[in-house]
Amino acid sequence: MTVGGATAQTAETCEAGGPQIEVTVAGEANGPVVIELCENIAPQHVERIVTLAGEGAYDGVVFHRVIDGFMAQTGDVEHGKMGGDMRMAGTGGSSYPDLPAEFSSESFQPGVVGMARSQDPNSANSQFFIMFDPAPHLDGSYTVVGRVTSGMDVVNAIKRGTGRNGEVVGQPDVMESVRVLSN
Repeated sequence: MTVGGATAQTAETCEAGGPQIEVTVAGEANGPVVIELCENIAPQHVERIVTLAGEGAYDGVVFHRVIDGFMAQTGDVEHGKMGGDMRMAGTGGSSYPDLPAEFSSESFQPGVVGMARSQDPNSANSQFFIMFDPAPHLDGSYTVVGRVTSGMDVVNAIKRGTGRNGEVVGQPDVMESVRVLSN
């Protein structure tokens, strides 16, 4: 389901002081990753992540698409739970409606967290990705929702995908738990 509406683009960049989440990663990578969310440039997307984290929806969700030199994608709370049918991982969202784009001038650099979406700019829902390396081709076309403030070493250790389009083959790394640190 997609929410219609114009694609918003602001000139703002992420300001410090937004809510934070702690993602505990398990698998080839192990440990906590703290992400500060960019409430000033993506308030609806931040609210969605905080809501899903507060509900425990992200707990047990795998990193289903991981491309070396690019990014690690996770957050499919519908089809991406550990022990589920991994062939469907990356195709689902949450029980909430899709979100309208909240594009900004924030650049996709290492540690930046963006919202995954389909071809429709207004189709982000629950999935997000964490950048390994700069990706200026994403700038202004995907919603920046946060940035890693600690644990980038854990992010960099996430198991890389070797399947089609970065699909993780075998046992993927998982977000064991995701909790809101501040609101």
